[in-house]
Amino acid sequence: MSLGSGIIDDLTQPAPASAIGTAWQLFTDQVMGGVSTATMHREMVHGRNAIHMRGDVSLDNGGGFVQVSLDLAPEVYGFAGWKGLALDVYGNDETYEVRLRTTDLTESWQSYRQAFEAPPKWRTVHLPFADFTPHRTDKPFNLENIRRLGIVAVGRAFAADLAIGGVRLYG
Repeated sequence: MSLGSGIIDDLTQPAPASAIGTAWQLFTDQVMGGVSTATMHREMVHGRNAIHMRGDVSLDNGGGFVQVSLDLAPEVYGFAGWKGLALDVYGNDETYEVRLRTTDLTESWQSYRQAFEAPPKWRTVHLPFADFTPHRTDKPFNLENIRRLGIVAVGRAFAADLAIGGVRLYG
């Protein structure tokens, strides 16, 4: 089934629910022994309702990430025909990543990734599916099998401060 409207989350549902019925979750590298810390709140950020992720990414103890993620319900599968993801973001001039996981991936460290910049003003970033690169997998990126979307501050020690005002498909 295709996601007819293209809306993944327009932040109209009570937190932490998304428009597709699944809940946003916060993860840090503490799940693997790291010491990065973060918070996730639904709040107004410069005039817009947003999911606001703040935290400190630390490389200590082999860590290095904080993430908000959203499981994509099976009825949402079917991204074929769409060109990519559009995210409304407000940040702190840092680089973040979107990581997509599919049902074809078996290990937690495998994903398809694309980086984006988040300036200190509301902006829509377009992330074409064709520009996602595989990480630690040789499996083809199958749009029909996308099951999780992660938005990650990763890879270097820095203060993460990212607001997400909407997530949708474009085509």
